[in-house]
Amino acid sequence: MSNTRIDEILDIIAQKALIDRGKLTPDVKLADLNVSSLDMVEVVFALEDKFGVQLPFNANTSGGDIQTVGDVIAMVEKQLAGKNEF
Repeated sequence: MSNTRIDEILDIIAQKALIDRGKLTPDVKLADLNVSSLDMVEVVFALEDKFGVQLPFNANTSGGDIQTVGDVIAMVEKQLAGKNEF
């Protein structure tokens, strides 16, 4: 994934979850940043709109799968790779 795309993802996370962009690194845990499930829903919707993908996230069941900022990046990357296969 290009650095530009990663920067766009980080910008969306920072904006929607109201987090200082400088605190976002791939290994930081979302819980350590106090990202709520509602924040994650807003992040996911914004990422889906931005990249034209459907992300496999359900706030009620997906919380364990998405633990770090890197997990969010990987989720978007995986969906974009699948989108480009067709």
